[in-house]
Amino acid sequence: MKTEITKQELLSLLQESYNKYKDEKGGKNANYIPYLSRIDSKLFGISACLPDGEILSVGDCNYPFGIESVSKVLTAILILKQYGAETIIHMIGADATGMPFNSIMAILLEKNHPSTPLVNAGAISAVSMVQPIGNSLQKWQAITDNIKELCGSEANLIEELYRSESVSNHNNKAIAWLLKSYNRIYDDPDLALDLYTRQCSLGITTKQLAICAATIANGGVNPITGKRIFNASLSPRIVSMMAAVGFYENTGDWMFRTGLPAKSGVGGGIMGVLPGTFGIAAFAPPLDSAGNSVKAQKALHYIMERLGCGVYNSHRITIKEKTSEYIHQ
Repeated sequence: MKTEITKQELLSLLQESYNKYKDEKGGKNANYIPYLSRIDSKLFGISACLPDGEILSVGDCNYPFGIESVSKVLTAILILKQYGAETIIHMIGADATGMPFNSIMAILLEKNHPSTPLVNAGAISAVSMVQPIGNSLQKWQAITDNIKELCGSEANLIEELYRSESVSNHNNKAIAWLLKSYNRIYDDPDLALDLYTRQCSLGITTKQLAICAATIANGGVNPITGKRIFNASLSPRIVSMMAAVGFYENTGDWMFRTGLPAKSGVGGGIMGVLPGTFGIAAFAPPLDSAGNSVKAQKALHYIMERLGCGVYNSHRITIKEKTSEYIHQ
């Protein structure tokens, strides 16, 4: 089993995975959000960001797609910064529901808290917690500034996606007001729901997600900007949530197969964190029945299987300095 790999070898592995799955036909675009149903299903990209800030990319890694549920991780980081880990446990929780991401039944069964910021109920609750309470413009600024710091560049709102989600988010409206009845919404429910819908409608690239993942893997320091974004003590909290519920009811299977804490979104993106080693992301729109990208899952699974260095393994891979001009930026 390898204990080190050159950047050339890692890039070659990304390319190998891309070539292996680029013609994968499984899954279909999210059809309950009209904008997402129209995205080119052949788009596919894989990107890894290393602790020294170098980025290895193959495929459509500069295409801005809907961040969707991957945004839950980023806003969870924001409220962890604003409130601290123990407060988040008390006000939301960090448990897996074992149910679909938009489950209302999960709220009814666990009415004492919304379970985790990484499912819809907990994410709407998390947005309601973002300071300052009651000010939509300033809350939105805090959310987008946080994402910009984590990714090292701005993520812009996809207006058509926002409109498309706003007219089809009936289930989330029910979630927001059910949470209100349990005193688990900490601001106006409609305000929180609108901001949550907007954050899910931000356009993000595969490269940006890899940088964000690398910031988490790097203990809160963005490897591109060199800026500390959050305290290193929060990284294990964030990674543990991703490992517990990043793929909703399929998370256990994912972690068993890959050992890679990751978060998926119905826009087709997956962001994975290997602490101390790299951040990695993949994007392809067609989804499985649980709302996870089929092609991106297979690509990342293949990469992790070849590396053999998931969080449950007893060793880590060391990535050596570049040896030739091969890095794709």
